[in-house]
Amino acid sequence: MSDSPIVMEHAEHEARPELRHHFADVEQQRNAASLGMWWFLGTEIMFFGGMFCAYLIYRRWYFEEFAAASRSLSLGIGTFNTTVLICSSLTVAMSVRAAQLGNRKLQVKMLLLTLVFGLSFIGIKGIEWHKKYTEHHIPTFDYNVISGEGSLVKGNEHLLGIDKVENDPVKLRERKVEIQQHTKIFYSLYFALTGMHAIHMIVGVGIFICITWMAHKGRFTPEYHTPLEIAGLYWHFVDIVWIYLFPLLYLIDRKPIS
Repeated sequence: MSDSPIVMEHAEHEARPELRHHFADVEQQRNAASLGMWWFLGTEIMFFGGMFCAYLIYRRWYFEEFAAASRSLSLGIGTFNTTVLICSSLTVAMSVRAAQLGNRKLQVKMLLLTLVFGLSFIGIKGIEWHKKYTEHHIPTFDYNVISGEGSLVKGNEHLLGIDKVENDPVKLRERKVEIQQHTKIFYSLYFALTGMHAIHMIVGVGIFICITWMAHKGRFTPEYHTPLEIAGLYWHFVDIVWIYLFPLLYLIDRKPIS
């Protein structure tokens, strides 16, 4: 009777407090958690995919305006933030490996580094957004890309076709109105894409604060570190989204157009 499946299952639950009662064993619990996270990430892919499609369609329609607006973004900031996120993915992977090896100190250090990288990305992105605010590139009533500090016309006269109509005041005014309207679409998509990505980053930082605390308390062992693995999947996904955003927003229109 002592060897019955029910008694053995009860004994395993007593020995493994992290095992929830509706799972037969830790492996089944881990597989269920992984499947749930992959389903969630699938919905996220569809969500971001729709915005990516909108960006690509409008970029095809208004290529010149999107190119000029893209060149107004700081390539240095974008590159630095990309490096920061790649490093954060590395530290997450190292924290998972440390958990598998039972090295709690290294695990906590790597998780703290991940938090530092994540907060750095958010802070730098905030600086970039503030720069767009001072240049009046946020699509509001003060939006202006024709004159002032954030002028997209200066240096892009040939790209935007300004040089072809500069001797005709009526056509010049009409062209500037088009530039205002079409670049506003670019910046609307820019803030929508980077804003949603930043929200996911903030959520990720909150998750990893909890994960770091759990790691500090020794909750993760070589036998059980499912929450860390699942959080790592989410973090890697957010990083991959940025890997697509970076070239689309910052790099794709950098080549001079003759």
